[in-house]
Amino acid sequence: MERKKPKRSSSPGSNESSRKWSTKSDDFLTDSTRLARTARPEESESLGDRLRKAREKRGFTLQELSSCVGTDVDTLKRMEENDMLPPLGELVRLSKALETRMSYLISSGVEEPMCLVRADQRRPVSRRGEKGIERYGYSYESLASEKANRMMEPFIVTLLPTEAVETSTHDGQEFLFVLEGQMMARVGDRTEFLGPGDAIYYDSSNPHYVKSVGGKKAKILAVIYPERE
Repeated sequence: MERKKPKRSSSPGSNESSRKWSTKSDDFLTDSTRLARTARPEESESLGDRLRKAREKRGFTLQELSSCVGTDVDTLKRMEENDMLPPLGELVRLSKALETRMSYLISSGVEEPMCLVRADQRRPVSRRGEKGIERYGYSYESLASEKANRMMEPFIVTLLPTEAVETSTHDGQEFLFVLEGQMMARVGDRTEFLGPGDAIYYDSSNPHYVKSVGGKKAKILAVIYPERE
């Protein structure tokens, strides 16, 4: 006769013990208290603040930085005052001119071997930078701003319906994966249309731009590698 296995206790104390185990302090993935500490670095400095500090550290005036990156002084001033969210390509050029990592301008992050960003923890790179996104037709959220000294920059990018087109050219490479909607990518003299599940990888040194098509928003995963060895 088959022996019956003893039933597992379902007492309140047992459930409580299970919950305590799932959030123990040495479990990085499930410890909600540690997650709160590592997934939310100090936010007292905005992107504009860090941009201004990097410029001043290099001893550049706004006019001198403008000459280096080809961006007019008024636009740079608006970026530093957090009245305008810089396009991603412009962030790459700014970081190179200021001899700093793109990751510093977005967020310096914290010294941890890994970072975890839950779906409800994603945040725009700039808190007040939504003015002026019409200029280049997209907004973006960083997926790894909590990781210090990162070599890649992953984003969720929302492409907005717009007729505005701004071609970008900068060092590095980019990978795009379409999550929702339809988009067009032009790299050099080649144009491609992509839908959900499609991907594209290209050298950013080629003139390029992407935009949504069909009059609707599109959402993509974008990974930028802004430096080359």
